[in-house]
This record gives sequence, structure tokens and C-alpha cells, in this order.
Amino acid sequence: MGSADVVVNLAGSPTMGNPHSEKWATELRRSRIATTDLLARTIAAAPTPPAFLAGNGISFYGDHRDAGDPVLTEDADSRGDALLTDVTREWQAATEPAAEAGSRVCILRTAPVIDRSSAPLNLMLPLFRLGGAARLGDGHQHFPIISLRDWVGGVVHAAEHETLSGPVNLCCPDVPTNAEFTRTLAELVHRPAFLRVPSAIIKLGAGRMAPEVLGSLRTVPAALQDAGYAFHDHDVRDVLTAALAPTA
Repeated sequence: MGSADVVVNLAGSPTMGNPHSEKWATELRRSRIATTDLLARTIAAAPTPPAFLAGNGISFYGDHRDAGDPVLTEDADSRGDALLTDVTREWQAATEPAAEAGSRVCILRTAPVIDRSSAPLNLMLPLFRLGGAARLGDGHQHFPIISLRDWVGGVVHAAEHETLSGPVNLCCPDVPTNAEFTRTLAELVHRPAFLRVPSAIIKLGAGRMAPEVLGSLRTVPAALQDAGYAFHDHDVRDVLTAALAPTA
């Protein structure tokens, strides 16, 4: 491991893909867990184990709507057996050799990063601009998001703050519902938002990824805020405005 102070692992195949494909699902799991396991064991074998910032996903918590949609800090439980929830549990477990060897491990539970140049926003924008904005299901489910600049800022903050370890929620402080996200994005591109996609159609089309759009995760970035990170973008309007701003 040489003289590294911090190792950051964000490896993993794209989550966008054919949710009905076993090959896609297998690679989704393997690409994350195998890489993390290899790095964790390598870090553990170092004379002085560096800090390990390990990529992960906000899907760890699973759908909490049936539990009353509580606020989810990093101490919240993980529920259900949705594909990405299962993957994130195994992904986190793969970091254990590093932690056991004394490495400062941060589990980066990342919400969708909202930026016009990448998914999911670059896939949504053409449809929204054509007037096809639609809430998913009843739209009441909370949809964690984060701006690109706060994701970068949050990870840098985690790398530099030696007292921060364990799970770290990377999401904006005021998590919107799907309906709020849909309405705000439609407003910002000057289009209506009165359509709705029924849950049954989403479950049929999205398959094992349906819980990612219908499940509710009312997460908060408690660990980052407690460690002193000051967010640039606090709510859905902030995040989308930053994402849609013209590039320099």
C-alpha cells in the first residue's frame, strides 16, 4: 500500500441496465464486492493501514414507508431484500478486514448524484422538456439526492477529518418526495407536471429495480453535519438549480 494516507474506492458496474438480466445483476454485485474485499485485505496487510473511503449506496436502508417513513440517520436499520439493499449490505461487510486492522473506514452511502451530464438527470431532462414529467406511483415516497459539488465536498471532508468513521449518508439535508422532485424539475424547465405512472406499470417494467423508485428513504446526512460539513445545496430546488446551471 506504500505511503498512502487515504484510499477511495468507487468501483462498480453501472446501476443503469436491464433489471431483468441475471448477467447484469451478477456483475452489479461482483464488481462492487470483489473490488472492496481486495482493497480491504490489502489495506489490512499494510504496516500502517490508511483510511478507507468505501463506496456504497443509500439503498442500504431499504423501504421504510411501512415503518411510518421515519427520518433515517446512519444508525437506522436496513430493511427488506431488494437487490440494491442486499448488495449494499454485502458491499459494506467487505470492508471489515480493513476496519479490524485499525483502518479508519467510512462507508459512503451515496444518494443519486444530480448533475446534467450524467444519469439519472441526463435521462430525465429530454422527457421533462417535452412535457412528460410524471410522478412515480403516488409520489409520496422520499427520494434522496445530492448535488455533485456536495458529493465531492462531502467525500473530501470525510477524507480530511480523522474523527469521522463508519457510515456516512451522502444526501441533501432536506430530502424531497418524488412528487416534489418532479414538480420542481418541471417548473425549472418551464413545463407542466400533471402525469402519473402507476405503481403496477413500474413494477412490471423496472423489475428488481422497482423498489429503488417506489421505496421511501427519508435519509439525513447526520454524520457529515456532525463533523462540520456545510452543505451548499440543502433541498431539491438547490440541488436542481445547481445541476442545471450553465457550465463555465
